[in-house]
Amino acid sequence: MTPLQENIQTAVTRISDYLTKNHTASSWQLKVMFRLSSSVLYLALGALQDQGKITLEADGINYNVTWGQKPAEAVAAAPVALKEDM
Repeated sequence: MTPLQENIQTAVTRISDYLTKNHTASSWQLKVMFRLSSSVLYLALGALQDQGKITLEADGINYNVTWGQKPAEAVAAAPVALKEDM
């Protein structure tokens, strides 16, 4: 494992531990708290999101990070037009 991969894995573990206890944080809070570079922070958040462990919501230049998946918003289906027999 390369040093970058080790840094990302360490960040994933630390962010996971923090969010399991606190459930939410901003990307900026995580960056400052764990002294992460932007690259490592966003690669770690991307890995957690790919694993389905977090939800990200844009908030200006930051992201709100929430532990767990939020339920998908229901999208109303468009009504189907039926053709009458001719």
